[in-house]
Amino acid sequence: MQLAFWRFRHTDGRQFGSGRIDCIASVLPSYDAGPSQPFAYRATPFMMTARHLLLLLLPLFTLACCGTPEQPSATQTSSNQPSSTQPNDLPTSNQPNAASPAEQPEGNAQPASNPQANPTATKPNTMTETPDTPAKATTAKHEIATLGNGCFWCTEAVLEQLDGVIDVESGYTGGKVDNPTYKQICTGTTDHAEVVKVTFDPAVISYESLLDWFFRSHNPTTLNRQGNDEGTQYRSAIYFHSEQQHQTALAFMAKIASNWQDPIVTELVPAVKFWVAEDYHQDYFRNNANQGYCRVVIKPKLAKLGLDAEPKK
Repeated sequence: MQLAFWRFRHTDGRQFGSGRIDCIASVLPSYDAGPSQPFAYRATPFMMTARHLLLLLLPLFTLACCGTPEQPSATQTSSNQPSSTQPNDLPTSNQPNAASPAEQPEGNAQPASNPQANPTATKPNTMTETPDTPAKATTAKHEIATLGNGCFWCTEAVLEQLDGVIDVESGYTGGKVDNPTYKQICTGTTDHAEVVKVTFDPAVISYESLLDWFFRSHNPTTLNRQGNDEGTQYRSAIYFHSEQQHQTALAFMAKIASNWQDPIVTELVPAVKFWVAEDYHQDYFRNNANQGYCRVVIKPKLAKLGLDAEPKK
């Protein structure tokens, strides 16, 4: 089937109308009523082009897609101007729930049943904070302390019991060999000390409180020795990370110096490279509470200090 038009003309050649039909032939015969009938019609067929089809269908598409134009309501504002009649479109600081993503639809969109309630409902709210923004990610500032007072198994077990201590990591520092092993440390030839790196929250436990527990848990007057552990790797040492830590340690050592008959021999030096000890040294008491050294040395020390004799989980 081919689509054709019939054009209707007066016999004098003036066109006054047209009509669409479906026909089999692409060329249709014309009909001429003759000159004796002044109001008769002459019909001539022609093939429809894309332009004719577009002109015919354009009004239909317009009605189908856009519908009948509506007048904007009196309360609806222009989309490119701020709304003065709807101040709650965006969250404000004096609305407690405005910044809570768990209680609001994403992008502050309004329910679909009332699309005219908020002209900006379909626009994402660029003021909404994400979990990565500083306002969401603020946490207490943590600090680092590096301390050595003999075997790090004991030091770690004591400091892990304290509130405000985030993490305790056993390792080596103050030596002349990069990435030393425990076997090298035990020879006493690398100049490293066994130490712990303590991450703590100063809002819960102060640096001075850490030093208090540090000095209470060992004898700071014996040079390069703690109990039966003897060697430079077991020396008493404080490695400060800031001038504030330096001054705090100096003042605290002066305050407690009279607690012992012999002078304090604890080193007080700037922090240098810290080398993490082997995995089996980490959380040693927690992982080996029934091992001989833990039962004979660590548990009695915790009990003497008034701490829990069991590992803190």
